[in-house]
Amino acid sequence: MNTAIESLQSVFDRAFAGICKVREAFTPTLTPREVGTITNVSTGIARVSGLPSVGFEEILKFPGDVFGIAFNVDEHEIGVVLLGDYWHLNAGDEVERTSRVMDVAVGDELLGRVIDPLGRPLDGNGPVAATNRLPIERPAAPIMDRAPVIVPLQTGLKVIDALIPIGRGQRELILGDRQTGKTAIAIDTILNQRGQNVICVYCAIGQRASAVAKAVANLREKGAMDYTVVVVAEGNDAPGLSYITPYAATSIAEHFMEAGRDVLIVYDDLTQHARAYRELSLLLRRPPGREAFPGDIFYIHSRLLERATHLRKELGGGSLTALPVIETEAQDISAYIPTNLISITDGQIYLSPSLFELGVLPAVDVGKSVSRVGGQAQRAAYRAVAGDLKLAYAQFEELETFARFGARLDENTRKIIEHGRRIRACLKQPQSAPVSVRDQITVLLALTAELFDAVPIEQMAGAEHAVREAAAKIPAEVCARFETAAKLNDEDRKAITEIARLALTGFQPKPESKPQTQSETQSKPKLKPEAQTEVKPKPTSREKL
Repeated sequence: MNTAIESLQSVFDRAFAGICKVREAFTPTLTPREVGTITNVSTGIARVSGLPSVGFEEILKFPGDVFGIAFNVDEHEIGVVLLGDYWHLNAGDEVERTSRVMDVAVGDELLGRVIDPLGRPLDGNGPVAATNRLPIERPAAPIMDRAPVIVPLQTGLKVIDALIPIGRGQRELILGDRQTGKTAIAIDTILNQRGQNVICVYCAIGQRASAVAKAVANLREKGAMDYTVVVVAEGNDAPGLSYITPYAATSIAEHFMEAGRDVLIVYDDLTQHARAYRELSLLLRRPPGREAFPGDIFYIHSRLLERATHLRKELGGGSLTALPVIETEAQDISAYIPTNLISITDGQIYLSPSLFELGVLPAVDVGKSVSRVGGQAQRAAYRAVAGDLKLAYAQFEELETFARFGARLDENTRKIIEHGRRIRACLKQPQSAPVSVRDQITVLLALTAELFDAVPIEQMAGAEHAVREAAAKIPAEVCARFETAAKLNDEDRKAITEIARLALTGFQPKPESKPQTQSETQSKPKLKPEAQTEVKPKPTSREKL
């Protein structure tokens, strides 16, 4: 019994001896911590005193796990943009420095997820398990690190791929009045990247939650969420979140680009981003300029869109294609923000409300749309067809407005108008129905060969569908040339045209020579009464009487 007590006592002695050694070895260290206080809280911003060593755009921590970005660093106070709900903040609350700038989680773990710009999940599928992070504000790639845009980005929309082509690494603006189909073009482009080895990032800025939910449901239904990341700042979020959302989405996209991947990013839309920045700037008492926007509104968009590029092969050869969306008011593309982005980007796709009301969908106004870079990346098969097609369509639009005045048209002008109507009918396309390269080239070749001109306009939809079904008969070696820079030779064009001609035989009207002669004969008697009416003035002799 005594031996057991002695052994227990020795155990306690050794334990206490170890504790004493640890206590003697411990030396307390003081870690300095900068703490400021809130002096004022406004809508989306806070003014903070103290924190003399704070840096520009540094993250500050507020009570309740609310963060903010140091935006105005003045001598006596700091203007902070709040990134979250701020109703519980009061003057006198403590503010703490974090000594880091705003960053966001990046990596393959984000694919298929819906997150906010702070990396918090919004889809209810648990936290995002990403190990890498990148700052949201990063310098654009230097000029010497960039490569020319030579690879096309197929949107699946005939009017864009043929007449306004987009290349990988290009910045193409989508602008138009509200409810004209801007988001639909962006979503269709994302849907068409399935199987193209392109990562997509959809950035929704200040959108209604119902509109974002509808877009996400559409992407998930079509299987596009497997290669898509959705970054959302809803319309009821703080303006600070709307401001940082496109920068956070671009950092997520840049991670994939630097890994050698091709990335497509959609900013929907930058009008809301500009308005959020204007709100923050006015609340922070920055001097307003044109339309009350601050003087650096051009710079916040240029530094964002300059990050879209195509890298050299030595740096992985990745690309980042940007599709910013802008909303115009009353078709005014010469307003401040639209003109800024037109000058920053490499082209624009303009959507016309008048075409939308006529049912021409997508309502792309080819005359006001342009692609300054994508033409070099367009496939040779498209290039051989698109030039004649765009010229014929432009002639048709000019003559169509002229013909509305009821002027008599000669036979050549009537043919141009009828051909243009068929072009417009073929360029129509339903939403969420992208067309493959093979089908597009087959339809476009049939158009340039004027095979659709004999088809009645009300049967154009069925005729086009028949041509697209017949495109499956094109030989494999010819289809392989569609995906390369090789030009189509005359034999290939003849083979494709013959396939299209056979597909349209059921839509050709039967030659009716007799009714035409009857109409001519019917038209001749009409001239006799006219001649008689001209002869009727003979009773002028009565006037003499």
